[in-house]
Amino acid sequence: MSKGNILIVDDNKSVLTALEFLLSTEFEKVECISNPNRIPSELEKAHYDLVLLDMNFKTGANTGNEGIFWLKEIKTKYPDISVVMITAYGDVELAVKALKTGATDFVLKPWDNSKLMATVKTAVQLSQSREEVSTLKQKEKDLKSSLNENRKHITGTSPQLMHVLNLVRKVAKTDTNILITGENGTGKELIAQEIHRLSNRHNEMLVGVDMGAISETLFESELFGHVKGAFTDAKENRAGKFEIANHGTLFLDEIGNLPLHLQAKLLAVLQNREVIRVGSNQAIPVDIRLICATNRNLPALVKEGLFREDLLYRINTIHIEVPPLRERGEDVLVLADFFLKKYTSKYGKPQLKINHQAQEKLLKYNWPGNIRELEHAIEKAVILGESNVLKPDDFFLKPVTGSTAGITNSNTLNLEKMEKQLIISALDKYPGNITAAAEELGITRQTLYNKMKKFNI
Repeated sequence: MSKGNILIVDDNKSVLTALEFLLSTEFEKVECISNPNRIPSELEKAHYDLVLLDMNFKTGANTGNEGIFWLKEIKTKYPDISVVMITAYGDVELAVKALKTGATDFVLKPWDNSKLMATVKTAVQLSQSREEVSTLKQKEKDLKSSLNENRKHITGTSPQLMHVLNLVRKVAKTDTNILITGENGTGKELIAQEIHRLSNRHNEMLVGVDMGAISETLFESELFGHVKGAFTDAKENRAGKFEIANHGTLFLDEIGNLPLHLQAKLLAVLQNREVIRVGSNQAIPVDIRLICATNRNLPALVKEGLFREDLLYRINTIHIEVPPLRERGEDVLVLADFFLKKYTSKYGKPQLKINHQAQEKLLKYNWPGNIRELEHAIEKAVILGESNVLKPDDFFLKPVTGSTAGITNSNTLNLEKMEKQLIISALDKYPGNITAAAEELGITRQTLYNKMKKFNI
C-alpha cells in the first residue's frame, strides 16, 4: 500500500463510491465528501497529499467555475497539495484552464482505472516531494539562522578596533571583494563574520575554507565539486564550496598559503563567476561575496614570484588590516574579562577574579599570539588557579627573547648589510610587533615596512 492521504470531492455519490473502492486498496487514507464547502474544514482537520476535485457541483452547471474557485482556495492556503480535477468528457478546454490555474492534472469521466491510478500516484508523489523540499528549505533557513546567531562577537573599544569596525560597516553592504590581513590570532575570521552579518547576504551561508589545510590533490574537488566517477573515491556527485556558498559569502582563509599553480584555477573561477565540477564539462554559475584573509605579506610574495599579481588585485578591492592585540591598549583587559566569564562559567568557578598586579602583567606583555594566546592564558589560569583571585604567577607567559646586542660584533662594515641586520634583530626582539620594532630603530612604521620590502625580510 502506497503512503498518501487523498480527499475526493464530488457531488455524485456513485462517483465517490467507485473512487473510494478503487483508491483505498492502494492508499492509506481515502476520504470522500460531496459538499465542497467542507473542503476548508477537512484540510484543517487532516493532512492530505492530493485532492480529487470535481469541476461542477450544481445541477445542470457545466462552466467549471465552482471547481476553479475551490482549486484557487486550496492552492492559496496549501500550495504543496496536488489537485487533480475531475471533468466530463469533452471539457478539455476547461481542464486546460484548471491546469493554468494550478491543477496538477485532470481526469476525464468516464475514466480508465489504470490511467487514473497512474495519475493519482504521480500527483501524490509530486505533493510529497514538494513537502520534502519545503521541509528542507525550512531546515536550511533555521540552520543559517542558528549559525548566524552562534557567531562569536567582537569585543573591545580601542580606537584601533573602532577604526576597523567603521570600515567594516562601510563596505559590508557592498559586494566588493575584501582582503583581511593581520597576525595570527588577531581575529580575522571574526571580522569576516561581521562583514557577512551586516551584508545583504546575511540570510545565506558564510562558508569558510582554510586554504592552507586543503591538499593540492583535493583542491579542485573541495572548491569546485566533482561528479560521480570522476576519480576513485568519487562515489556520488558532490557540490564544492563555491556552490554551497552560492548567494552567500565565501571566506578563503590563509589565501597566502595557496601554491602558485593553483592560484590560476582560483583566479579563473573568480573572473568567470562559474565553476566546473571535476569530471564534468558543464559550467555552473555562482553568485558569491568573496572575503580572503592572510597573515602573510602578499605584495612581498608577488615580488618573489610566489603569488600572482592579478589574483592579488582581484581579491584586494578593499583591504582591512586587523591590529595586533598589543596595539589595542585596554582591550587586553576587556578581552581578559570576557574570557574569564566564559571559562569560570565552563569550569564552575564563578567567584574567580584577576587582581590588579595580574592585570598589569597582562597589559605589559607583548602577546605575540594575540587574542588566541590571551584566551589560552586565561583558560589555563582558571583551570590551575587555587584561590578565588588570579595573581601574576597564575599566568604563564612566554618570555620576550631576542636582542640587538652583538650587532656591533659583525665582521662587515657594509652599511646596507648592517642596516638589514639591525632590522632583523629588532624584529626578533619584538616578534610580530612592527610598531615596537620601528620605535626601537628610531624610524616610522611605514619606513620599516619599506625597508623590509627592500631587504626581502
